Amino acid sequence: MHPPSYDAPIGVFDSGIGGLSVLRALQGLLPQEDFVYLADSGFAPYGERGDDHVVARTLHVAETLRSRHRIKALVVACNTATAAAIHLLRAAHPDLHLVGVEPAVKPALAVTRTGGIAVLGTRGTVTSAKFRALMAPLQHQARFSVQPCDGLATAIEDELRQPGSAESNAINTIALCRRYTSAAGTFGTQEGEIDTLVLGCTHYVFAAPTLRELVGPQVRLIDTGEPVARQTQRLLAQHGLLKPDTGAAGRLELVSTGDLGLLQAATGRWLGIGASVGATATAA
Repeated sequence: MHPPSYDAPIGVFDSGIGGLSVLRALQGLLPQEDFVYLADSGFAPYGERGDDHVVARTLHVAETLRSRHRIKALVVACNTATAAAIHLLRAAHPDLHLVGVEPAVKPALAVTRTGGIAVLGTRGTVTSAKFRALMAPLQHQARFSVQPCDGLATAIEDELRQPGSAESNAINTIALCRRYTSAAGTFGTQEGEIDTLVLGCTHYVFAAPTLRELVGPQVRLIDTGEPVARQTQRLLAQHGLLKPDTGAAGRLELVSTGDLGLLQAATGRWLGIGASVGATATAA
């Protein structure tokens, strides 16, 4: 591979549309940069598939983004792919600037007052060796309730996939959010209650209003978008790859291995029309 130039795009990859929450943070911090967002929705969901599937897809997507789009960095905006494959991705592409995501447990420790922290994530994330390694030194620093949320990421995507109003399509998402927050424990700010909720899947950011209603206004919701954006900025600056800020907004290309219309609809709804202006969309 040729060394990347500062005006090459940043690749952002997720199994579906959840990584748009990370893209939103990246665009907010680095508005001058060009981005290619690839949704591997034709091979999703990752969170309920085996590691072999996730590893194979992650390696394939990285190769595609490098060969077709000449990316200068790759943000793996998927907790499940990060947990299963980022160490193999680093080995396969030692010259590629990589940023992964993980449940924001350490930031949660810094803000909890009751010592009660709940982590919602896909089964693939919260049962992974990487997550166990993350949690092992922290177990005695707080009371953790870790809850796998089967089907929640898919339900969030289905809100856009199904015909009808967003409100009616959200019924399944609301029901699953209620089930999993109830299973996690009692939320609140009193002693023994959970006062901090970690959104351990990038999709879950888009269910934050529902989760907020369920756990109450005083419970802190923590996600990974802003820390990932800051790490990406630091990495690019370190290697002299930040694009100069001339005041012009960067370009966005949307790529999907599945329903491209769903990705376009999600970008319009969740990133706002401004983020979608000038975007191009292609099938993978």
